[in-house]
Amino acid sequence: MLDEREALVARIRHFNRFYTRTVGLLDHTLGQSAFTLTEARVLFELGHDSGPVAPTAGLPSRPTASEIAAQLRVDAAYLTRILRKFADIGLTEARTDPADRRRRILSLTPKGEAALAALQAAADRDTARLIENVPEDRLDELGAALRKVGTLLGDPAREEEAVTLRPHRVGDVGWVVQRQARLYAVEYGWNIEFEAMLAEIGADFIRNFVPGRDFCWIAEIGGEPVGAVFLVHQDHEVAKLRMLHVEASARGMGVGKRLVAQCVNQARACGYVRLVLWTNDILVAARAIYERAGFRLVSEDHHHSFGKDLTGQTWVLDL
Repeated sequence: MLDEREALVARIRHFNRFYTRTVGLLDHTLGQSAFTLTEARVLFELGHDSGPVAPTAGLPSRPTASEIAAQLRVDAAYLTRILRKFADIGLTEARTDPADRRRRILSLTPKGEAALAALQAAADRDTARLIENVPEDRLDELGAALRKVGTLLGDPAREEEAVTLRPHRVGDVGWVVQRQARLYAVEYGWNIEFEAMLAEIGADFIRNFVPGRDFCWIAEIGGEPVGAVFLVHQDHEVAKLRMLHVEASARGMGVGKRLVAQCVNQARACGYVRLVLWTNDILVAARAIYERAGFRLVSEDHHHSFGKDLTGQTWVLDL
């Protein structure tokens, strides 16, 4: 594991050098403007209503100088000089926070907003040039990769993104098999036998798919898949909930609950009278979701599978 982390550190440093050189090409736009790169970053920060302080008295949230310095990791004295320059040329104004009169909050004047709009347009134009050679069919891949990096490195903006569900597309079943097999290997130590079982379930779903009776939903956040569930017919009256999983990065966001609710609601809409599922008792979080959705445990069986001694459980929901 240490070797993997050391290799990853080297890879990140290599990417950082590449990214710095590449994005450095965009700095020419700022150099041709009236602002240095740091000044432009401060102006961007002032123009966003996303500071950590909640809106008060009907006014949008605005940052203080200390909050900007912390956010941008800029020396306070240097930031003070930048803000003084902005004030002198009429780009910013300061006012007393009505909720805390000791606090001075900053905002852009109409002249400042115009300067920001010009900078934003230039940045958008240059960024568009940066990706102009990326093929259309790989733009989603690039976007997903950027979101994934943000997620893994703790980007707080990810928490604000909504969870959406969509029907499966070509390639999604294979993704579910790969991700769930990997996830359970890491978290529970299950071996490749589990991947084989998942692959068989996925293959059966594709081969025996009945439109209007069988379903797979992929949960996404910001266009990135973070979980899935299957609803599969057993016969005319009974359906199975299968292969529920949620990526570790999306835990605690209600993804599993949404997927199970979708499955239950669709089963009812299809006229099934019973929904059944099989799981193992060590999958505590999933079992809690099933129980809250109204499933009841009807049987247990001890078995040795996936390289482990496990206790399987069958749960049933009368629809």
